[in-house]
Amino acid sequence: MNDAASRPTPVRRRVRVRAPELTGKGGWINTGGKDLKLADFRGRTLIVDFWTFCCINCLHVLDELRELEEKHRDTVVIVGVHSPKFAHEAEHQAVVDAVERYGVEHPVLDDPELATWKQYAVRAWPTLVVIDPEGYVVAQHAGEGHAHAIERLVAELETEHAAKGTLRRGDGPYVAPEPEPTVLRFPGKALALPNGNLLVSDTTRHQLVELEEDGETVVRRIGSGVRGFVDGGAEEAGFSEPQGLALLDEGAVVVADTVNHALRRVDLSTGAVSTLAGTGRQWWRGSPTSGPAREIDLSSPWDVALFGGRVWIAMAGVHQLWAYDPGTRTVEVTAGTTNEGLVDGPGSEAWFAQPSGLAATADRLWLADSETSALRWVDPDGSVHTAVGTGLFDFGHRDGAAGQALLQHPLGVTALPDGSVAVSDTYNHALRRYDPATGEVTTLATDLREPSDAVLVGDDIVVVESARHRLTRLRLPEEAVRVESVAHRTQRAATDVTPGTVRLDVIFQAPAGQKLDTLPQALDSVRAGGTPIGPSTRLLVSATPPELLLAGEGAGTDLSRDVELNPAVPEGVLHVSAMAASCDDDPAGGTSRSKTGGEYPACHVHQQDWGVPLRLTETGTNRLPLVLAGMDG
Repeated sequence: MNDAASRPTPVRRRVRVRAPELTGKGGWINTGGKDLKLADFRGRTLIVDFWTFCCINCLHVLDELRELEEKHRDTVVIVGVHSPKFAHEAEHQAVVDAVERYGVEHPVLDDPELATWKQYAVRAWPTLVVIDPEGYVVAQHAGEGHAHAIERLVAELETEHAAKGTLRRGDGPYVAPEPEPTVLRFPGKALALPNGNLLVSDTTRHQLVELEEDGETVVRRIGSGVRGFVDGGAEEAGFSEPQGLALLDEGAVVVADTVNHALRRVDLSTGAVSTLAGTGRQWWRGSPTSGPAREIDLSSPWDVALFGGRVWIAMAGVHQLWAYDPGTRTVEVTAGTTNEGLVDGPGSEAWFAQPSGLAATADRLWLADSETSALRWVDPDGSVHTAVGTGLFDFGHRDGAAGQALLQHPLGVTALPDGSVAVSDTYNHALRRYDPATGEVTTLATDLREPSDAVLVGDDIVVVESARHRLTRLRLPEEAVRVESVAHRTQRAATDVTPGTVRLDVIFQAPAGQKLDTLPQALDSVRAGGTPIGPSTRLLVSATPPELLLAGEGAGTDLSRDVELNPAVPEGVLHVSAMAASCDDDPAGGTSRSKTGGEYPACHVHQQDWGVPLRLTETGTNRLPLVLAGMDG
């Protein structure tokens, strides 16, 4: 016998760092009241998901992890560490609500002061950290699209630690909460129907509910109530966390089926559901952005509105507006670059940040741009303007002149008869009003629990109180409510950097068994018909304010770059967008069929956007590492 053949294959050595303890003042959720420590996970592979419930990318990762979580339930534990951006997200009950709202079926640590975030040197939502069964960090990934790499690493760790005797199988610490018997469960949006009834997206139960005009009496439910992507009659059709609703015509409603990345049509006479747009797959950079609606991938459509003869779509997942044309049955991008931020101008140059609410008038499409806490609008010519809001990191509750007024993560907007608009100011638990004639912002009502939409019914306005699981009818007030002004900035600490030259390093290590490959091949493998967009890596850098960067802005293919920071600008935000493509080194490890019929090794695209608050100081660092995938050596 060949001695070499008889020896076990050596395990590839990987960088390991002892994992810090998991701590958070909010305590644990989904554990039946038990407090957990790292030692409780010893013998299992632990995946720590740093997330916050306002973040659409974090919600995408929750969906990506579901299959892995089920497949490796006896050897892997996923733990969410909730790390808030907004003040409301630091409230414990809000985190408890979010865990139920988004169907999180693993333990979650509520870390309102970002203690664990800081211990793990996390810089972006979402970030995934893999800890081996002996308690060492072995990988870190920022952004979406890493489930395949993590699953491969999980399989390696199972084999390695089974051989070492350090793997422990069994049930995890997840304890499901008791279900609540409410008529609605975290409803998202509402629509007044031609017959006077109200249609509500019952988001967490994956259904639509038609209610009588009183907003309480159930007429019918549309959808099976089981998460799925199924066309058919009212009882068998499947939705997945539906949100926005709009009348397509007198007899049909279009639905933003958010987690299915699709637009659905509901026949109001029969309740039958069909698909108008989307494939059920999530759009990735390089995928087609226009064409036959049923052949184009979408990304978390959150709301819909009929404007200029087309159904406009708040495409929260890619920070854009799209439109569906009922006549040609096509979709296309109408505004936004996919970069996250607040930039006005022509639609092709505008930046959005998770647009989540739409309302149309004859000459304006109003939108709630949630992550910038902004109220914005689009002209008929496609130009984008901002009425209220300043950027990603400033928010609060302040009335007065629009230029200094503050909102906090609004999700809904409603056109009022006098030309003003009501804003469902979700994280302020308030209904706000903006009057274009005066440029003033006022508060109409408070003590609403996470209002996510509102609809006019006669002289009343019916508010979707999402976290109270109900519709609340209010008389439109003659006068505003006085509210003490509160202003916030994100709790994320700024990174101290030196003025002048700073080295920006985006860390990307191809997963085991994979290699860097061209983006055209990877995209063609991931999505047949993908548009070739360049080599294996890409880096885009900009800043707010733009004057922060003296040199180093723009696009390039190297993941490392020297940027020059302006000593005259004491603080700002560095915006970094990175992408890398990797494909299986061994074609036998998995293949995908291309649009031309040939087979490629299975390929994957990794991408993440960072907004890094910076403070310039002579004692700061001259290197800024951002981990896309791997470990910073």
